[in-house]
Amino acid sequence: MDSLISASARALATGDVLTALKHVALREDPPALALRGIAMAQLGDLPRARELLRNARRSFGAHEVVARARCELAEAEVALALRELGGNAEPLIAIARVLDARGDHANALQAWLILARRWLLLGRLQEAADALARLEGKPLPAALAAMAGLTAATLALRRMRIGQARTALAHARSAAAGAGIAALRAEVDRALLKLDQPAARCLGNGIDQLLCIDQVQALLESGALIVDACRRGIRIGDCWLSLARRPVLLALARALAEAWPAEVDREVLIMRAFGMRHYDDTLRARLRVEIGRLRRLITVQAHIEATPAGFRLSPRSASAVRVLVPPIEGELAAVIALLADGAAWSSSALGLALGSSQRNVQRALLELEAAGRVHAQGRGRAQRWRAMPLGGFTTILLLPAALPID
Repeated sequence: MDSLISASARALATGDVLTALKHVALREDPPALALRGIAMAQLGDLPRARELLRNARRSFGAHEVVARARCELAEAEVALALRELGGNAEPLIAIARVLDARGDHANALQAWLILARRWLLLGRLQEAADALARLEGKPLPAALAAMAGLTAATLALRRMRIGQARTALAHARSAAAGAGIAALRAEVDRALLKLDQPAARCLGNGIDQLLCIDQVQALLESGALIVDACRRGIRIGDCWLSLARRPVLLALARALAEAWPAEVDREVLIMRAFGMRHYDDTLRARLRVEIGRLRRLITVQAHIEATPAGFRLSPRSASAVRVLVPPIEGELAAVIALLADGAAWSSSALGLALGSSQRNVQRALLELEAAGRVHAQGRGRAQRWRAMPLGGFTTILLLPAALPID
């Protein structure tokens, strides 16, 4: 490795992209192409970065295994930044094993970190945790340690482990300061600010209150019966009952919990559960069936009693009943939450992350575009969707998560 390549690599490691480019801008040898690709990725020109990295990988000889694997690793990170989430994890795992076997342990760990971030975007929390576990106890460069801390904090937030998230962010801040990269320090600072922003709303018994993430955790640990519309289930303490695949029962439980300790009219329940403003004997019969199903499902947590006008929820042991809802609601909330990171997403990647069809995602995006909340770039397969982060709100509770919550 000649002196200019070394100088360019050192500049990139400290985030000094322009200095790195000055050293290799006019060179076409494989190491220079690779460094130019990484520099363009840091500048945000991801398509050009990918092209340079691919050219570098093809230019390295077959015997230059580590160099080719590093290029493939950089391409994988570019693909993550482009939110290309298709395919499986095997190529990244293979890259990590090759680099580890050849003594490049730092880049091998970087591969596992990229994989963990990818699993997080797809809502596969256990797989993300398993990938992050590969980094525990290993010596990491400061920049990599900062990114690992940010990823661990996001995972902890998705699991509602706020103490762990704060600890991970504290480690990330210390590592980012050691790395001396301004953009990395700013990213950690933004993550810390989000912990104090409203993350959910608490409803019930006349209450409508915005809660930060710490207050959400306190509510979950309060012993109250909570109908959690963020994670789609019912919770009392450590007892969790998922209603993620039973939206009618979740709607009924929420309506009853919002009105507690009062009753809810049958007409209101029919409208909330079935979306019908006018009801007949058929809908009344269907309501009785669904209430019966809900009653059997939550018999340990609460009792649902019939009244002359409707139904009333009565907790068996909890002293209060509350409803936890996202700060913004509706079918588009999860799309907004994913786009709020400021990255450019394709509709297919959004569909993968949300577990929804691409057609449904496209309809949601068009609706959001008409409302002026997102905008598209490019056309056809190159089209990407972007939105500015939502000011003043933490969207972590809007994101899909593996259920039941672990």
